Amino acid sequence: MDKLRYAVALLVLLSYPPALLLWFGIHPWARHWRRLGMAAAYAILALPASALVYGLYALRKTLIGRDFGTSWFLVGLSVVCLAAAGWIAKQRLKHLTFEMLAGRPELSAAAYPGRMLTEGIYARMRHPRYVEVTLWVLGYALLANHLGTYVLWLISLPTIHLVTVLEERELRQRFGAAYDAYARKVPRYLPRGGTR
Repeated sequence: MDKLRYAVALLVLLSYPPALLLWFGIHPWARHWRRLGMAAAYAILALPASALVYGLYALRKTLIGRDFGTSWFLVGLSVVCLAAAGWIAKQRLKHLTFEMLAGRPELSAAAYPGRMLTEGIYARMRHPRYVEVTLWVLGYALLANHLGTYVLWLISLPTIHLVTVLEERELRQRFGAAYDAYARKVPRYLPRGGTR
């Protein structure tokens, strides 16, 4: 179990920060990347993302940090978080395809501005993808039970909120009053109780 927990900690450490870097490398500069095209944008951004993965791997022992051991209670909580993230992912995939997730609407002039997602799970929360990612990382942190994974999860919370705020600014620019009306009706992260 120790090797599995370490592998999970390493996976989180090597994948999550580069994914956030790519988000910050694309979305605020989408207009610039759109002129170059999606392939060029990802080719250019692959260099800093690869350098980050290399640096994280080189510092992995320090960054993963203290091992708190196997806790079956935390493994149980991990399963709950991962199951919830998986359920949200299944609902989200009905509306947000991998192509959309990879930034095609933002990076392709032909696909821009795309369409606003307001149905399915998007009728209950505006950012299910970020709730999903937060639950995945928490689930993996609980399973790994290393100090570094908890620190990464805690650091990711304000980072994901910043991503959300920046994305909403971009969505307001793309969809205008329609997005404002949607934002007034649907909460960001947690659905309201009751039915509609």
